[in-house]
Amino acid sequence: MGQSIKGKIAYITGASSGIGRATALQLASEGVHVGLIARTESKLKEVAAEAESYGVKAVVAPANIAEIEEVNKAVDHLKNDLGSADILINNAGMGRYGTFLEMEPDDWKETLEVNVYGTYHVTRAVLPQMIEKDSGDIITISSSSGLKGTAGSTSYSASKFAIQGMTEALMQEVRRNNIRVFTLNPSLVATELVFGDKLDEQDKEKYMQPEDLAEYMIGQLKLHPRIFIKQSLQWATNPF
Repeated sequence: MGQSIKGKIAYITGASSGIGRATALQLASEGVHVGLIARTESKLKEVAAEAESYGVKAVVAPANIAEIEEVNKAVDHLKNDLGSADILINNAGMGRYGTFLEMEPDDWKETLEVNVYGTYHVTRAVLPQMIEKDSGDIITISSSSGLKGTAGSTSYSASKFAIQGMTEALMQEVRRNNIRVFTLNPSLVATELVFGDKLDEQDKEKYMQPEDLAEYMIGQLKLHPRIFIKQSLQWATNPF
């Protein structure tokens, strides 16, 4: 039999839109209090207001996750106003695309700083809270591009492959602390990050939706504490 997540506290990065927003609202509907991290405070406040309509507490903490000092300040704020995290959703990320020689060095660097170092910064700041509780769940949104490289995605794939290695090693380290570490690897998801405004509403419905991943994560979080799925791959059935 699974477990209830009602009353738990979750920190979500990239919570202002897309997968992060959908996950924050789905968690709130399950009775989970949410700490919301992203760059744009105004958008975070909109998500927080919607989350609180479910009767939970929502706290916003604007931060650029590539900046470790901003992350530490944001996490301290969430801990003080909301409490220590039971759940961490590492969702924030970015993509830069182009052939290997077309990509500018600064674009490569920024992709790694956000996707790899950003994930590291947030996890490093939150992990001591879970170790103190001797329990926790860390879910990192990677990508199918972190399992198989494709032409035109060298920097993005490099960052997501790095996340795979980092999270799998972390999983082995913190199992003794009753902390579960999951990695999700979705293919194309109908978000602004992936498609911008290139798809109409009918075409968007063919692709995986942020809400689909949010629902999947809820299912994982409800698994009995003795079991977890360390890595999974999500695909849309037929988006073409």
